Amino acid sequence: MSAKHFINDPTLLVNSALQSLTLTNPLVALDADNKIIYRRPSHEPSQVSIISGGGSGHEPSFGAFVGAGLLSGAVAGTIFASPSAEQIRKAITSRVDTDKGVLVTVMNYTGDVLNFGMAVEKAKAADLKVEMVVVGDDVGVGREKGGKVGRRGIAGTVLVHKIAGALAAQGRSLEEVYKVAKLTAANLVSVGASLEHVHVPGRAAPDPNSAESLQADEVEIGMGIHNEAGSGRAKVELPELVGTMLSQLLDQNDKDRAFLNVNSNEVVLLVNNLGGVSVLELGGITAEVAKQLGAWGIQPVRILSGTYMTSLNGLGFSISLLNVVNTDIGGPSMIELLDYPCEATGWSSPIAKTTWEAKNTATREDTTGSDQSVKPSGLKTDASAFSSTLTSGLQAVIAAEPEVTRYDTVVGDGDCGIGLKRGAEAVLKHLKESSMTGDVVVDVAHIVTVVEKEMDGTSGALFAIFLNALVHSLRVLAPGDATSQVWAGALKQSCDALSRYTPARPGDRTLVDALYPFVEVLKKTGDLKKAAEASKKAAEDTKVMAPSLGRAVYVGGTGFEKVPDPGAWGLASFFLGLAGIKPDEEGWEAI
Repeated sequence: MSAKHFINDPTLLVNSALQSLTLTNPLVALDADNKIIYRRPSHEPSQVSIISGGGSGHEPSFGAFVGAGLLSGAVAGTIFASPSAEQIRKAITSRVDTDKGVLVTVMNYTGDVLNFGMAVEKAKAADLKVEMVVVGDDVGVGREKGGKVGRRGIAGTVLVHKIAGALAAQGRSLEEVYKVAKLTAANLVSVGASLEHVHVPGRAAPDPNSAESLQADEVEIGMGIHNEAGSGRAKVELPELVGTMLSQLLDQNDKDRAFLNVNSNEVVLLVNNLGGVSVLELGGITAEVAKQLGAWGIQPVRILSGTYMTSLNGLGFSISLLNVVNTDIGGPSMIELLDYPCEATGWSSPIAKTTWEAKNTATREDTTGSDQSVKPSGLKTDASAFSSTLTSGLQAVIAAEPEVTRYDTVVGDGDCGIGLKRGAEAVLKHLKESSMTGDVVVDVAHIVTVVEKEMDGTSGALFAIFLNALVHSLRVLAPGDATSQVWAGALKQSCDALSRYTPARPGDRTLVDALYPFVEVLKKTGDLKKAAEASKKAAEDTKVMAPSLGRAVYVGGTGFEKVPDPGAWGLASFFLGLAGIKPDEEGWEAI
């Protein structure tokens, strides 16, 4: 886990985070002494107020859910600790509108239930209309282990907030809001998983060798939102992990965990980021969960994916399923309430009801231009020899990937080698699956299509521009035999074309440093081996060049003095492979 934080004082961290909510939503205010976020008084019609809260560290829950159509107030404790009963009493009695009554929702943790419960009883003693719903949606701990405590509350709680908040915003009574909130809580199941425990700012960093720490390849299944242990640890990839989690949620034969029979025609899926998962990876997780739900016969009518309830920077996620049932209050439905608009910075589900219900499955499949045949040019070569030479060059690029990656880790972001290898492997696959025609314009044009599809980033764009220009240049020089001089002339014209799109020139420490010498020597001598050796020497010489372009410019430090430019070295490796120079020949491993 990472024990590094920008704010290490936990008190300052909580207080400043609460203050930030008033900066991002003008409709909310902060009672700093009691750590209460509440909706500012307005001239809107009175409605049932909904209050929630708990320990800090679960943001955006709960303060960022305060807003029109959601919570009326939220009470924060210190990190992972319940707020006091007095804080909560203050919120109920003086920070929200009490005319229509107050619903308090709380997650099933002992401290939260006791403190919120005490505050509710005090409010009732003061003759206020208050009801309380305790949410326990976690199936990570089964009946036997949970005992009398019952299920923990985790991310499914936010669906209770959203549905109850929407109903209250429509002017419904406390009795109805309370009933639907309880019904929602009773039809929720959730489970989480994490790759690591989290570090609380202000505390000593844990011993990485302790029994509590997870190994590098372990995942904790059923982990709670306060570092609590789950049902066990495993060494699994995502598909198996998701399969295990869904079994805990849905398997009715697991009597220890079959808390809910998810049998509705309408099911809502919530995939929640515990704080430290990248948006990219959460997308992959969501896709896997949705795919596997299909095997259970479940096609969710709504899929919510995002950061709703965290465990600080927890490197994990949770899955929640809402079994949609009739609210029994004469409408609206749970789905309509989920879709109801709200104005709270923490609620990240902007897709409108009409968009969901349109079920638009239309796609654009037009492939105009991508499959157009290439006209023969009459510029000929030996197809077998051309394929063999190209294969040697591409294999050399693949073999050089570890070196290129190591160099790029020093002066870039470490992806250059992988990108070159991916492109080389794709072209090799093309060569194996498609016979070369012997018309170099046709053959290079087909390779260009592969490069454009498989190689991205800056280097991918450079290669695509260069190779497209090469196709054009070769066609201009057709028909005839594709001699070394023809190749050299076409390559020179391609360099000129490339220079119109990039300021990179020899001396700027880029792949151009390896390209130009190869072309110049090939044009001068017609000798492929000499041209490849010139490219290699030029790539080696980039080792002392200060970068002028590319990511190395702002990486900083003196690392560039220790390694050659990764792109130049990768391209030189390709040329050496074309020339048939093997890795064990003298001078190859001089760097």
